[in-house]
Formats: sequence, C-alpha cells, structure tokens
Amino acid sequence: MNTKIYLYLGGACIMAIAAVGCVFELAFGNPKFGTIATVLIFLVSSPATVYLFWTAVKEGRMAQ
Repeated sequence: MNTKIYLYLGGACIMAIAAVGCVFELAFGNPKFGTIATVLIFLVSSPATVYLFWTAVKEGRMAQ
C-alpha cells in the first residue's frame, strides 16, 4: 500500500487533536498560547483535518 495514505491519515489525526485541544483551551479559561494564537491554530487545523482525511480516503480508493 502507498505510504502517502498513512501520512495523510496521521496528519489528519494530529490536526484533529490540535483542533479539539483549541476548543477546550478556548472554552475553559485562558489559553496557554494566548487567545489569538489559539484561534489561529484552530482556524488552520480544522479545515486541514477535513482536507487531509478526504485526501487519504480518495487516495485509498484509487489504490484499490
């Protein structure tokens, strides 16, 4: 199987963890890296999660 698919899935997992962490940081007090940085991380990681997961699924279907 193509290792590129695993990299996409791994990246999607890391981005999803970052997005969920940002939600918790923003919801429950002062974010560790500040509000602006946390919002920026969330705004980047959320669409990146969807894109990387979708690309991994698309690549996996083409590899079959």
